[in-house]
Amino acid sequence: MKVAVIDYNMGNLASVMQGLKEAGLEPVLTRGREMILSAQAVVLPGVGAFAKGMENLEKYRLISTIYEVCERGTPFLGICLGMQLLFEESEEHGLQQGLGLMQGRIVRFPPGQKVPHMGWNTLKVRDPHPYLKGIPSGSYVYFVHSYYATECDFRNIMATTNYGVEFPAMVCLNNIVGVQFHPEKSNRVGLKLLKNFGEMVRDGGYTGY
Repeated sequence: MKVAVIDYNMGNLASVMQGLKEAGLEPVLTRGREMILSAQAVVLPGVGAFAKGMENLEKYRLISTIYEVCERGTPFLGICLGMQLLFEESEEHGLQQGLGLMQGRIVRFPPGQKVPHMGWNTLKVRDPHPYLKGIPSGSYVYFVHSYYATECDFRNIMATTNYGVEFPAMVCLNNIVGVQFHPEKSNRVGLKLLKNFGEMVRDGGYTGY
């Protein structure tokens, strides 16, 4: 099952590729439009600054390709920065425009809260989404981030995590899923999540909130 992992030069992608392989998928690292559009699923990973991420997506002419993938209903997974870029805007280094695929704004953790939020933390599952099959509330996953999503559509939030504030750890809108944590670094739970993503792809994606 071919999964296109979008290469937009943001962070080390080796662990994402390895995690997808361990989950039984066939990841292909690419920024080629036709390769991405022909894939059975698409993953947008990423580590780093929001503005640089959007700049690189623009530089490699990937924004219109991402929109087309999402409009087609192809299963789409955003990881960490890749999730944050799904939203309308970010306050990181001034107001920055995002992809606008979901309602919400990316903001920094409140003053006094140690950043980055780095290490293991628990998921509070709100919705029995197929991506979370077999993953109970209280499961630990791995985070590295200083910003989080807020002002989201409540219906799109599938799971939350608390780090001084309760923030969306997983969001979903139709075929688009975003996770703030790193499933590829989350050991057994992360591997189960990636396997669930593969099953969603085989089943034709997800069409609910």
